[in-house]
Amino acid sequence: MKIVVKENGYLLDYLYTHLNMPKKRIKQYLTHGSIYVNQQKITQYDYPLVVGMNIILDTNRLGKDLPFDILFEDDYIIVVNKPGGLLTIATSKEKEKTLYHMVREYLLQKNRSSKIFVVHRLDRDTSGIVLFAKNEKMKCQFQEHWNEYVSLREYVAVVEGNLPTSSGRIVQKLKETKTNLVYVTKKEDGKEAITNYEVIKENKKYSLLKIWIETGRKNQIRVAFSSLHHPIVGDLKYGGVRSSRLYLHANRLKLYYPVLKKEILFETANPSEFKKIMSE
Repeated sequence: MKIVVKENGYLLDYLYTHLNMPKKRIKQYLTHGSIYVNQQKITQYDYPLVVGMNIILDTNRLGKDLPFDILFEDDYIIVVNKPGGLLTIATSKEKEKTLYHMVREYLLQKNRSSKIFVVHRLDRDTSGIVLFAKNEKMKCQFQEHWNEYVSLREYVAVVEGNLPTSSGRIVQKLKETKTNLVYVTKKEDGKEAITNYEVIKENKKYSLLKIWIETGRKNQIRVAFSSLHHPIVGDLKYGGVRSSRLYLHANRLKLYYPVLKKEILFETANPSEFKKIMSE
């Protein structure tokens, strides 16, 4: 998490004033060397701040043994980087090997009265940013105002082949079969799905894409590129070649956070596998 200093002050007091986070937790981050000012690790509570300085809060350092990175956490929400191949929530066949269960266990280790609520989810094989609420009121507020609060949902993907245009907007209507396969339809009862893309890099076999969506339909991105005959690498469900993973990652989420009364951008680096496959 990055913060730009807008008024002179001292580090601990400034963070306590500008973050909705207990002072005890901020002290933990300082003690564990998780806070950087202008790229320098700072543990001093009364470190002097000057307007224009950049503060980086590395929330990952307190959860190094977890199978996911913590991008942000306070008393109301926790934002994590979900690994590919992990369910967001339980199904009838799988109850415990889920992101929800792991995040819940992490929170319970710190506070036995902790609760967690699903705000949105990603497909099992898609990696990237997922937000959970720590109370039901916050969950309901996000879900009821999701389209209003969220200003950017961005992904990075590797698809087979080279697209005919360097950018585009894919508008489709989607339906789902009884076997949970999503497909494109021309019928009016289909749900509208809008997917935008821009080619970042190409090689002879693949294209690396930046993707941002205007709707949040199930399997929307996967179906969009499959329908263009350029399926996402590793997407066996929608015609992609077999690979070590599904090459789809939710790397940026920008939304209005009602607790802080401002927009926050959460982002992650592209997975290392994406860089490797594009260098082949």
